[in-house]
Amino acid sequence: MDIQAEVTRRAQEAKAASRKLGILSATVKNQALLAMAAMLENRRSLILEANRQDLEEARNKGLRRSYLDRLMLDENRIAKMADGLRQTAALPDPIDRGDYSTVRPNGLEIRRVRVPIGVIGIIYEARPNVTADAAALCLKSGNAVILRGGSEAIRSNKAISSLLAKAAYESGIPEGALQFIDVTDREAVNVMLHLNGLLDVIIPRGGAGLIQHVVKNSSVPVIETGTGVCHTFVDATADFDMAVNIAINAKTSHPSVCNAMETLLVHESVAADFLPKLTAAMEAKGVELRGCEKARAICPSMKEATEEDWSTEYGDLILSVKVVADLDEAIAHINRYNTGHSETIVTKDIISAHRFQREVDAAAVYVNASTRFTDGNEFGFGAEIGISTQKLHARGPMGLEALTSMKYLIYGEGQVRK
Repeated sequence: MDIQAEVTRRAQEAKAASRKLGILSATVKNQALLAMAAMLENRRSLILEANRQDLEEARNKGLRRSYLDRLMLDENRIAKMADGLRQTAALPDPIDRGDYSTVRPNGLEIRRVRVPIGVIGIIYEARPNVTADAAALCLKSGNAVILRGGSEAIRSNKAISSLLAKAAYESGIPEGALQFIDVTDREAVNVMLHLNGLLDVIIPRGGAGLIQHVVKNSSVPVIETGTGVCHTFVDATADFDMAVNIAINAKTSHPSVCNAMETLLVHESVAADFLPKLTAAMEAKGVELRGCEKARAICPSMKEATEEDWSTEYGDLILSVKVVADLDEAIAHINRYNTGHSETIVTKDIISAHRFQREVDAAAVYVNASTRFTDGNEFGFGAEIGISTQKLHARGPMGLEALTSMKYLIYGEGQVRK
């Protein structure tokens, strides 16, 4: 197979479809999303069988538990994928929505409206649910989409994407608007990265290696989605029970995702009382703790943390723990080692809470809540295309509006510029 020619052909089809898709009515797009949701549920046995084969191959390769968890589908996860499609259908359509207008002294009327970006390329790894989420958000926002999932989920993604495309096209979405690159050779990714003029933007979702490869090698504009080295800081005034509950949720509810906590910071004035409670709760959940010298002096069962631990996204039941002198040291540590994703403070001190939110540099900064809420659905955006950790165009959970650009519409009565 000529990979360059195949990927380019699909991009050309997507580009042609994008012009028609961009002017479709909200009614047609919503009906298509509902049909796509029904298709996933009605054909779930096909998806589950494809996923079973992917999982079997992944286990044979010895892939780690957290990776297998991201890859695995069951009836509940398929139902959530379908529900995400329906939620996206229920959201307001962002296209043609005005967000600025003015009348200039010369009589020109100027309006700014949201418009589709055009063709969006999504390059992602193990999670098959991304296939449905990305398709939903791109189509609803009037964008054609080219999906390239990881080789470990190739059967699952082919099954999902083919079913989604069939339902979409039968419901009035232009043929070619939803493309899936089923070439597992990594050369397909490199081709996508240089399809200037056909792809308008590329969004990578996955580990640090994938994201950095795309950012460093793409000539197509990239929206960088985040690896998540997320922190919880237990302040001097924290409620211990609340802090333990938040930490357990942030670390153990789904350790493989990017909004899971990777480092816990504890104010030294409460470390001796808090850390034994935290350690007992974490170890009961099977979490391996890696502590600084001060933390290990309080809880000797912790392994020794290295410098590398502070900047590592484990994606697993591993947590680094550091005792800090005060809020200043906590903020400094977070801003040095975080990835701009999600950070939280547990405190009763409103002044400390406000200062933490003001000074911590991240897309989402919480007070007395788990970092696990950084999610498009939890923020009311429906499904998400990813969590942007950059500062240009989009930041944080990327919903429909993040997949639009703008156009200025100007109305005159013969004005000419002097």
